[in-house]
Amino acid sequence: MAPSAYASHFSDRNIPFGIASSKKHPNRQAVTRLADSVLFLADLCEHDLFSTVQGLPDNVFARSALNDFAALDRSVFKAVRQTIQDAFRSHGLEGFPRDSVEDISAVTMHLPVNVGDFADFSCSLEHVKNAGRIIINDERPPPAFFNLPIVYQGRASSVVVSGTPIERPMGQFRDKTAPGAPVIFGPTRALDYELEFAAVVGKPLSMRQRLKAADADNHIFGFVVLNDWSARDIQAFEMMPLGPANGKNLGTTISPWVVTLDALEPYRLPTPPRTLPVPLHLDDPDNGAYDVRMQVEVVVGDSATVIGASEVQSLYWTIRQMVAHIVSAGSALRTGDLLATGTVSGPGKGTHGCLLEATSGGVTLIQLENGSTRAYLEDGDVVRMTAVAGGADSGIGWGDCVGELLPAQPYK
Repeated sequence: MAPSAYASHFSDRNIPFGIASSKKHPNRQAVTRLADSVLFLADLCEHDLFSTVQGLPDNVFARSALNDFAALDRSVFKAVRQTIQDAFRSHGLEGFPRDSVEDISAVTMHLPVNVGDFADFSCSLEHVKNAGRIIINDERPPPAFFNLPIVYQGRASSVVVSGTPIERPMGQFRDKTAPGAPVIFGPTRALDYELEFAAVVGKPLSMRQRLKAADADNHIFGFVVLNDWSARDIQAFEMMPLGPANGKNLGTTISPWVVTLDALEPYRLPTPPRTLPVPLHLDDPDNGAYDVRMQVEVVVGDSATVIGASEVQSLYWTIRQMVAHIVSAGSALRTGDLLATGTVSGPGKGTHGCLLEATSGGVTLIQLENGSTRAYLEDGDVVRMTAVAGGADSGIGWGDCVGELLPAQPYK
């Protein structure tokens, strides 16, 4: 078979983890990927490939979510990855039992973890400035922004895996086309995406157990690409004075592959300078940014238009600081929790991670490759997000994070 568009994302430097099934493997179970080959890890256990890995429970890869594996010590992940890498580097795919390997086109990917909590931060200074300028004509960040990574709690029940369609939500918002802008109930007129990066919590942390940013890696299993779909008109009406709810609860899409910290370690970078000193729990002398470039496209039929490309390393607050902050008041961490960065945006045209910024709130239309224009998403549009660490030629990636927008289903 011809290689897929994302085969290069999955070299032996990556070894991500996911959950898949197929005709040959009808039960959902843990997998990894090498180029376009998917390795079913429960099969590898049956052939004793991991017999030397200390601390790996029996049948952990036969489960329908990665939670039990993700909760293990990081040394176990490293040993599993190293074992797969050694076998592949010594013998190629012939180093694995034939019945354990299938082409990516033959498998169905599923949600990699059971998500208990979803918290969405706002770590991009450029996004905050851009959104403030568009919405309230004031690009100054909220008073707390430079002191802590601001955050709201999302709906874990709305998290879905890449490829799952998203339905245009019904909600309440002001009809700005009518005199007096009355509040109406109907399908959103301003459906948007948000290009985000998210940590998947691994090792849990009990309530009232303090954590410093420098120690947060011990509780991170890996990272996914995340699309926090947003109904801007519903969100705008409900956010005064509380945070977003139904404007965000319509769906949150994540990539099927979890890329581990160890895979990303070669791509670690220093963080941008801080405007203000941070409290003890947010201090991170080693820094925690990664060289990850993200991109978002809107696909209409066979035509794809790149709307924005931005960099995770540009974020003001790091993943480590997000983890440390979310538990600083006493909250627990549970395996499978998602902690997202918020929209990853840059300062100029072509670097925006959402249509709110790219169209100045729907005022400036974007020209698509097929000749049509967009202020916000239309029914049938497909949003495709990708991310690569370290560059397209020598880096690793996540494949894609995709969702198609379906028409709203009215109340009967």
